[in-house]
Amino acid sequence: MKKSWKKALYAGVFGITVFGLAACAGDDSGSGEGDNETLTVGASSTPHAEILNQVEDDLAEEGYDLEVEVFDEYVLPNQALADGDLDANFFQHEPYLDNFNEENDTDLISAAEIHFEPLGLYPGQTESIDDIEDGAEIAIPNDATNGARALLLLEDAGLIQLAEDSGITATVNDIEDNPNDLELTELEASQIPRTVQDVDLAVINGNYAAEADFDVEEDALDIEEEDSDAAQTYANIIAVRNGDEDDPATEALVDAMQSDNAKDYMEEEFQGSVVPLF
Repeated sequence: MKKSWKKALYAGVFGITVFGLAACAGDDSGSGEGDNETLTVGASSTPHAEILNQVEDDLAEEGYDLEVEVFDEYVLPNQALADGDLDANFFQHEPYLDNFNEENDTDLISAAEIHFEPLGLYPGQTESIDDIEDGAEIAIPNDATNGARALLLLEDAGLIQLAEDSGITATVNDIEDNPNDLELTELEASQIPRTVQDVDLAVINGNYAAEADFDVEEDALDIEEEDSDAAQTYANIIAVRNGDEDDPATEALVDAMQSDNAKDYMEEEFQGSVVPLF
């Protein structure tokens, strides 16, 4: 699994942090020490890179030295995968991937579902849903899929009503009833935890909530349920290029990420903000 000069560009320009082993790839057989193949996976830092680092030894036993490249946003890891600079990535759900493929003419697919990160509604200047005042400001993600998901959560919380058939394609234009005349501010998802003190409420992705030390069980005013349709629709996946899903390296990665080791770590470390789906 060769890496092109573009990988150096990603690392030099965008400040990617590299974790894990970086052994030189040798004979792909993995039959002896030093013969392991390097498996390069792009991930967001929390929880994805942290989970990947837990299965490093499992993959080494299967003949793969894991190299995790951490990205702090959502576009670059898909572009790096499409360009062949990554062997897989782990940071997104399938609706986001589908939207990325459509907008960028790429051909990336899901190799496996790993976990669900409940989207949560968190307090800012307003402490509870009952205390919301007319004209209150709520921050929501600005990307198409997570934005729709945020609107569905606000509807579940009784704050707005959406058009009946809007579903996961909902936009602010689908709001049919906004009794408190709420101001919805659309921001890049990773920036929302930093703005909580400036808005009344904020809808935050599970990984960014965990990264910002929010406790989903203690702090969230409303969350997506783990047995909901959202848990299946928005399962976090391992993505690969179309055609690589049956590659032995991909299969080894999936097996490691769906192991008891990975599951126990998710449940113990993240306490409800990361829910295994296997």
